Amino acid sequence: MRIPGLALDAKALAGTAPASHARAHATQWQEAGRLVREGGGRIVALWGADHRDRDATFAISAAYAVRDGLIVVELALPETAPAYPDLSGLFPAAERMQRAAFDLLGIEALDAHDKRPWLRHGAWREDEFPLRRDFDAAARRENSLENYPFVRVEGDGVHEIPVGPVHAGIIEPGHFRFSVVGEKVLRLEERLGYTHKGADKRFEAFTLDQGYRLAGRISGDSTLAYAWAYAQAAESILGIAVPPRASWLRALMLERERVANHLGDLGAIGNDGGLGFAFAQFMRLKEQWLRLSHEVWGHRFMMDCVVPGGVTGDVTGAHLAKMLRESDAIEAEVRALQNIFDEHSGLQDRFITAGKVTPDLARKLGLAGLAGRSSGQAFDLRADFQTPPYDELAVAKVVFAAGDVATRVHARFDEVYESLRLIREVLARAPQGSIRGDLHAPRSGFGVGWIEGWRGEVLVAIEAEADGRIRRAHAHDPSWQNWPLLEHGVIGNIVPDFPLINKSFNLSYSGHDC
Repeated sequence: MRIPGLALDAKALAGTAPASHARAHATQWQEAGRLVREGGGRIVALWGADHRDRDATFAISAAYAVRDGLIVVELALPETAPAYPDLSGLFPAAERMQRAAFDLLGIEALDAHDKRPWLRHGAWREDEFPLRRDFDAAARRENSLENYPFVRVEGDGVHEIPVGPVHAGIIEPGHFRFSVVGEKVLRLEERLGYTHKGADKRFEAFTLDQGYRLAGRISGDSTLAYAWAYAQAAESILGIAVPPRASWLRALMLERERVANHLGDLGAIGNDGGLGFAFAQFMRLKEQWLRLSHEVWGHRFMMDCVVPGGVTGDVTGAHLAKMLRESDAIEAEVRALQNIFDEHSGLQDRFITAGKVTPDLARKLGLAGLAGRSSGQAFDLRADFQTPPYDELAVAKVVFAAGDVATRVHARFDEVYESLRLIREVLARAPQGSIRGDLHAPRSGFGVGWIEGWRGEVLVAIEAEADGRIRRAHAHDPSWQNWPLLEHGVIGNIVPDFPLINKSFNLSYSGHDC
């Protein structure tokens, strides 16, 4: 895609999906977004940076998915009163990202409709910004609670139900404010960011060859997606060629991560629909799956196995055969369980039409990943922009249009079967050879990684200094796009169906609060 007046630098991002980087002028910022939208593109991520020590500027960057790949547009902002034109009118998903950029850097989206704080919960002062380079993270601060201005629904019989931020069990905190009449939901408003971890700031302490450990811990259920996206970004800066076998092993681990999460979700959704048997059976299968991952790679979630240049462990002999047998056995059991789901009238009554997101709404608001594909948004990086070895695996997209809980369940079943097929293909066809390339001398530059995780597109952008130290890194989870769609999907449903609808999306708190 061409954007008039912007010089696109494709070399800076070589090694990932087709991608370009461009530095825009103020008049080009919104025009670039408008052209992307009119061309059927979508926003993937938005983040800011502090460059005052280098050239007395701040910067705001937006990553767009277009027909030809990924375009990162960067706009320099003045040191005094840094501000940029609002993008939320073009891409509603940008709204919360813009609010977060202000909370962390003090750079403002001009004319934005919503300027309430998003990540700042009183842990730092209103005039402090943690991602600025002069921010003193070691200083003691008083944590003060603030009265967040939730939007109120007025009318006879309307009342509010506050849920969270502390929940039963071990899930992370998020606040849900329901406006209801009787049990019917008129509006849901979320507030997240309670456990903002400051990961972007923490990246500054690492070099390019070290940061993969932090990237893999952004969201534990997506460690492979984040680690691979980080590795892509680092490899594009360093000019590293990844050995073919390492790419195939990365795909093997990524598909195992996808299967593990879908198994867990199918059990949890069945349980929330009143079928405890489903929870017991699917969690048994997930446990078996994770135990084999631990046996092969030394970690149930395969943390620290994907590194810049390749992977840290190979799969041979008995483990290879064991994975093939396990894939066959798991598929047989999952197909039997799907028959039970399909024939259980009580479960289907809870699933069908619940939490519906139409394709038109999904397109307008930017619903991503599995949830997006369940509402007609046919985007899957494994098929659209085929990072090796997916260019040799012919991934079959799983796309439906109904957009309800039943559809998101069906999509998970089909994605399990497709991932099991891909795992068998990788185990049978992966070439022999080295599993890690040599790391090159440190260098400065900008790189980005873009991987289709089980939940959706994970992006990691890195800017490095000449000595290889990370100057700025941003990790983006698809949950940023999808949390607002959960608010819309609940409207018109009854309050007791919220846990079921919520689980059918299964969005990340940790990936959002990084």
